[in-house]
Amino acid sequence: MSTSAGPRQTPVLITVTGPDKPGVSSVLFAALTRHGVDILDVEQVVIRGQLVLGALVSTDHDPEGLQESVEQAMATVAMRVGVEIGVDPQPGSGSTHVLVVLGRPVSARALGEVTRKLAAIEVNIDTIRRVADYPVTGLELRVSVPEDTDAADAALRSVLARLSVKVGLDIAVERDLLARRAKRLIVFDVDSTLIQGEVIEMLAAKAGCEAEVREITEAAMRGEIDFTESLHRRVATLAGLPATVLAEVAAEVQLTPGARTTIRTLKRLGYRCGVVSGGFTAIIDILGADLELDFQAANELEVVDGVLTGRVVGEVIDREGKSLALRHFADAFHIPLAQCVAVGDGANDIDMLATAGLGIAFNAKPALREVADTALSHPYLDAVLFVLGVTRSEIEAADLADGLDPERV
Repeated sequence: MSTSAGPRQTPVLITVTGPDKPGVSSVLFAALTRHGVDILDVEQVVIRGQLVLGALVSTDHDPEGLQESVEQAMATVAMRVGVEIGVDPQPGSGSTHVLVVLGRPVSARALGEVTRKLAAIEVNIDTIRRVADYPVTGLELRVSVPEDTDAADAALRSVLARLSVKVGLDIAVERDLLARRAKRLIVFDVDSTLIQGEVIEMLAAKAGCEAEVREITEAAMRGEIDFTESLHRRVATLAGLPATVLAEVAAEVQLTPGARTTIRTLKRLGYRCGVVSGGFTAIIDILGADLELDFQAANELEVVDGVLTGRVVGEVIDREGKSLALRHFADAFHIPLAQCVAVGDGANDIDMLATAGLGIAFNAKPALREVADTALSHPYLDAVLFVLGVTRSEIEAADLADGLDPERV
């Protein structure tokens, strides 16, 4: 009994480059149609008006004739073309990780250091695209590690964490899985994260003891003293202040650049957005109403006869309390913790970031940077969006569709 094989298929890679203009793709595919080829893969990108169009095809006869036909066709539209006959048609296993590289600016030297380090550890760069040009330059690299294991993942993160400090770039690392695009809830710390500065210090300034309170705050954020102890010590300095100072301070609070854009964009995407703070409900409630947050948790200052007593009432939202609050809100909205994101800056955010599926340290103290999934060091909160896979052009397009001026919001 005998069998006969069909005609042998020859893979051919065609790469077209030149100024982007209408009709280039149609001319290429008309030439391919005349040769009856099968399409295996197609990819096209435009970089500053320059087109790169790649097509992997297979043909069962005269690949040289195909090459000549394609070259003649593309000459009619003044495009350059490269043809490689007999390339390996088998696709790889796909990218294993996504790296988001952020800088202001991203220099050629710094990015060169990143690419050299990736090559040294045998990590292949599959694709690169720009995700932001403002307020930072953001590049998204899809890469493949030789073995997609937990050990390889940890090694990649460790190498890039050290490199990011050396070259002055933020490098976020995530596995390229469906879960990356399935986040549904985000919780922010407030002081020095969602807003600029520390509310307790602003209150202390009203009491004339700002320097003392700032020293205690910094020690707590570094993890040198227990947060609950530090909170009681700082609040005690406020005893005797009229409760009206709470509204005064709330009016003085300034959002971190990009905060309003971040919340607005995430809510458009269907995220539940909220805050869990070691600060105070009198301030947080006003902030939550302004930003239309879905949930919030903070400490409550005791007020008697219109005066602050220097004490807090109820359970303290400390390091453990922040983690418990995140769990509570995730349960309330029926969202798995793996689909939650937490953003913070201090040691009291460690448990909260560890509880979330993705923990982002924002201009954080070393104690938090060491345990976070990724760290951002630029003072723009919308960098969080780029880590989550949202591009600047998508943000601006959504704003325009809603009648907002991207330059003014």
